[in-house]
Amino acid sequence: MDHAADAQRTDLMTLTRFVLNEQSKHPEARGDLTILLSHIVLGCKFVCAAVNKAGLAKLIGLAGDTNIQGEEQKKLDVLSNEVFIKALCSSGRANVLVSEENETEIYVETSRRGRYCVVFDPLDGSSNIDCGVSIGTIFGIYMLKDGKAGVVSDVLRPGKEMVAAGYCLYGSSCMLVLSIGNGVHGFTLDPALGEFILTHPVMRVPRKGKIYSVNEGNAKHWDEPTKKYVEIAKFPTGGSVPKSLRYIGSMVADVHRTLLYGGIFMYPADKKSPNGKLRLLYEVFPMAYLVEQAGGQAFTGKERALDVVPKKIHERSPIFLGSFEDVEEIKSLYHASGLL
Repeated sequence: MDHAADAQRTDLMTLTRFVLNEQSKHPEARGDLTILLSHIVLGCKFVCAAVNKAGLAKLIGLAGDTNIQGEEQKKLDVLSNEVFIKALCSSGRANVLVSEENETEIYVETSRRGRYCVVFDPLDGSSNIDCGVSIGTIFGIYMLKDGKAGVVSDVLRPGKEMVAAGYCLYGSSCMLVLSIGNGVHGFTLDPALGEFILTHPVMRVPRKGKIYSVNEGNAKHWDEPTKKYVEIAKFPTGGSVPKSLRYIGSMVADVHRTLLYGGIFMYPADKKSPNGKLRLLYEVFPMAYLVEQAGGQAFTGKERALDVVPKKIHERSPIFLGSFEDVEEIKSLYHASGLL
């Protein structure tokens, strides 16, 4: 029996161990980010379990309330939001929290405050809950500016100032994709162990992809560069192969596919939503951070997404993100149109 080979197979890299290893490279690190992330991971495990039994536990359907965006809340939305707020507050490492489901920012009580601010969408794609489509949690992490009591300006900052970002996908498997500024790494939940195991180290977006992802139901409202890009994708010249359309309508699932296979995900501004539809702080910024860390680009139609300075916690933004060359193509169309 080859005991060395057996040991190699059982030497699993868990998410917690991975983060600890990365933090050990920074002598000034105090382990706070590791603790904060472990509480986010706990929240993801709880929500994953709730999603898996949602139908049986009668967690699907409307909760009878609306969130700040005017969207009807699902029972799972409410539960997920409570889970993450409690997990983050109990970590002792969080200070200011911003959730899609809460109208105003949340301040952790003084005795449990830490030096990090967390912005999150507790259950993205919740309109797909009842039909079994993949949904997820998105989060971004900032460090306090002055290390004291947090204020709203600690989160009203460009996405490039985030120290970490990630999402957890609740689908055929539960996968957490994370970057702490050293590339993007994917971890899959092993239900038997109850641990996230590193399965996708150093994820890289292909330089150019064969997929475009957009809600074509909004096409009549698009600006000319977006219309032109989709037209070229469908009817390329010079013998090129048309791109395939793939659109799930759950941002986590669409961006996850884009990270793995390349291409471009688009939610442009249009006549109906002149400021775009996706929220800047806890949808656009974390996803843009991950895509850039994986070698891609994220563009708003005017500038690099991570350079935008938000003015409100629930501000919206257009977004084009994915493979470097595909985003470069949409940027050139905006330049040519004179809209930049």
